[in-house]
Formats: sequence, C-alpha cells, structure tokens
Amino acid sequence: MATLDFLNFVDANKDSFIQRLAQAVEIPSVSGDPVHRDDVFRMASFLESQLKNYGVETKAVDLGTHVMEGQKLKLPPAILGRIGDVKSKKTILIYGHFDVQPAQLSDGWDFPPFKLTRDDKTGRLYGRGSSDDKGPIFGWINILEAHHTLKKPLPVNLRFCFEGMEESGSEGLDEFILAEVKKGKDSWFDGVDAVCISDNYWLNTRTPVLTYGLRGISYYKVIVSGPARDLHSGVFGRTVHEPMTDLVALMSRLVDTKGNILIPGVDEMVPPPSEEERQLYKNLDYEVEDVELSAGAKVALSEDKASVLMGRMRLPSLSLHGIEGAFYGAGGKTVIPAKVAGKFSIRLVPPQTPDNVHPLVIKYLHDEFAKLGSKNTISVESLHGGKPWVEDYKHWSYEAAHRATEAVYKQAPDYTREGGSIPVTLTFAEALGVNVLLLPMGRGDDGAHSTNEKLDISNFIQGTKLLGSYLYEVAAGTKA
Repeated sequence: MATLDFLNFVDANKDSFIQRLAQAVEIPSVSGDPVHRDDVFRMASFLESQLKNYGVETKAVDLGTHVMEGQKLKLPPAILGRIGDVKSKKTILIYGHFDVQPAQLSDGWDFPPFKLTRDDKTGRLYGRGSSDDKGPIFGWINILEAHHTLKKPLPVNLRFCFEGMEESGSEGLDEFILAEVKKGKDSWFDGVDAVCISDNYWLNTRTPVLTYGLRGISYYKVIVSGPARDLHSGVFGRTVHEPMTDLVALMSRLVDTKGNILIPGVDEMVPPPSEEERQLYKNLDYEVEDVELSAGAKVALSEDKASVLMGRMRLPSLSLHGIEGAFYGAGGKTVIPAKVAGKFSIRLVPPQTPDNVHPLVIKYLHDEFAKLGSKNTISVESLHGGKPWVEDYKHWSYEAAHRATEAVYKQAPDYTREGGSIPVTLTFAEALGVNVLLLPMGRGDDGAHSTNEKLDISNFIQGTKLLGSYLYEVAAGTKA
C-alpha cells in the first residue's frame, strides 16, 4: 500500500494537477494532421520539461521522417526518461502517448475540444486527450512531483517511453525499440522487469479493471479514380462511370449491419468460444445497458451480454471511417468527384495478424471491384497495422495491480481484454521478454476518440493514487 504522505499529497494538490493537465490539453497535438505537427513537437517538449522538473534524466529520440498526405514530415521524438538505479529495486517501464485524435467544435462538441473544461457539478474534465492519453501520462507526472516535493525515494526504478504517433500507427517506434534493445547494457530499457501502460478504460463506470489483452488493427484506404477532373452532374450524370458510386458499392460489401465481416476467411480465422469461455464473459460486471450508455443511444447489436462483450474483446470487427474527396459542406454542390478514397479498419484478434489478413482484404476488394464492370481504377493502401496481444494475468505485476486496486477503490478489479489497439504493447512484450500490464485510469464512458471526451476528476485523482500504489505493491512483492 502506498504511504499516507503520498496519498495526502495527491489529495492536497488536486487543483494544481488539473491545472497542469489543462496546459497539456491546450496543445492540439494531433498526429494525423500535418497542420498540427509542430504542436506535437511542442507537446513533446512540454512533457520532457515536466519530467526534468522532478529529477528524471531524459532523452528526445529522433525517429526519422515519414510521408503523410503527400508531405515528407519529421516524426515527433520519442521522449525517454529514467530515474533510479537501485539494484535491489524492481524496474518498471512506463509507456504512454502524447498525441491525440482530431477534434473540432463543429464535430458536435459542447466545449472547446482543446481547452480543458472543468464541470464541478458533474465532476468531469472535458477536452481532447483528457482521458486518451494525457490524463494518465500526467498521473505519472503527479507521482513524480509528489515524491520529489516530499523528498521521498520512489519505491521502484522507473523508465519512461512516451511517443507522439500512437494515434497514427506509432510510426518509427517499433524500429527504435528493437534497435535500442540490441544495445544491451547501454540500452535505456536494460534491466526492465515489467511494463505498465495506462491507455485504456474500465468496462463501465463502476468497476476498475486490469486488462490482459488487446485487439490488433489493420487500417486501409481504398481509392477509386476515374475522370481527369471533377465533373458537372448535369452534364455527365449517367454518361460516365462515377468513382463515388463504385466506392460506395465496395464499402457496402465489407461488413453487414450485424457486424459480420464479409471478406471471406477473416471471421473464419477465429475459433468459436467454448461454453466455459462464454461463461467468463457472462460473469463480468458489465451489461448491454453499459454499452448503450457509453454510445449515448440504444444501439447495441445484441441483447445478449456475452455476445456483446465478445464482440468487443474476443472477435474481430470491421468499421467504416470516412470518405476523402467527397463533398461534405453546407448547401448542395452538384459535382461528380474525380477521385475518392474510403477508409476502414479491421480490429484483429489472435491468431490474426496484419500479415495474414492483408492478402484476403486486397484480393476481395479487387474481386468485388471487377464485378462492378467499371472503367474506373482501384488501388488499395495499408496505412498502418499492429498485432493483437494477450498476456499472463497471473504474473506478479498483475497481482500487485490487483492489490493496489483493492486498496484505492475498495473492490477487486475485473480482468478484461480490450477492444482497442496499442500496437507497441506486443513490441515491448516480445522485444524485452517481460510481462506487460494495462492499468487504466479512465471509465468506460470517457468517450475517447469521440466528441466531448472527458475524464472524471475522481478518476484522475484516484487514478494517480492507483498508479502510485501499484509501484508500492510491486516493491512489496517478491521479484520474479
């Protein structure tokens, strides 16, 4: 259990912790938009300065360049940190990301997305990145501040790896990690006993969880091109093959309205659950109503709790995300787009990987396009991908997190697999050969990636205590 002086410090500094999180949220570090690339760099600098303030040795790692929307851009640096080198203490590597999803007030936000709005009536902090993943990152900064101010040694040695491209496929990070590990004793990751990531959420608003599995992802862009330029629909309608018509037809053949993936061989890769496994999902503190509460509408695909949970955790899913090149503004524009691109992704589960799913996707799209008999052309791009991950939840790191959860929240956590993807999780597990724990701060209704993303003040403060208590429980346990 964490010491009383640490816990009291967290309570006493709630307002200053929130103020610092507000500074971070105000930096629109959107990695997927070239316009905001400088903001991602600015966020990296702000985070590094915070680490240095509390005695952490840091290094900003150049991850090279990449091409986005036809532009060659510098990748944001990975921010490494280390504090403590006591041989008798365990060493925990903390991972997080400081980039965020795009957000505009016109998307339907009730609050400016890049200004942290504190609502004391509801006890919520609204803002893009508040929950995903700036809140959790600054939970760790809060812990560092507490121990630095109290002149109290940390219970474990800490290593940090924070990146600015997670929302865009973590480009450059895997290669860096693999190269860094090969340095052996000179590596920033040398001596790491376990990894802790706080970049996921409770299933609901009631019960804390420990997460031992994540889905992977394959993200695609299918491009249909035809005329040399945009055309007038009154002049060319019903006289030419229209790219938008072809694209909509293709997109409609990827997934049905019940969530079944229509690409042959994708769903079939995953074996069906046993009745014993179904029972595990039935026992979780989660109901169909929780899905609909988080979604803000009664739109769950099924009334069967186990089926809904397996749809989120155990089964692959395919989602359609948008169309580039199409008219979407106010008013009526009677144009036939010359080129349009549809974006979709598949969330993967074992034994699926981007490599074994990719050929099925490419073949299917080309086969379906051929059936249209169109004179337009098609190309398919894989934008990014990551493998799924499942961990041993009986490891001492999970046991420490279990004890910490009971100490802070006075209840035992549920053990879950998560529907989202954090590709670097498996990279750390395989490259370092250590256990990876997902220890969430946020609740299931936080709305990450959505409008009005929020983090409950109680989860920010109690979550800071949880992360700190986890470190103390790790120190109290027996080194594996």
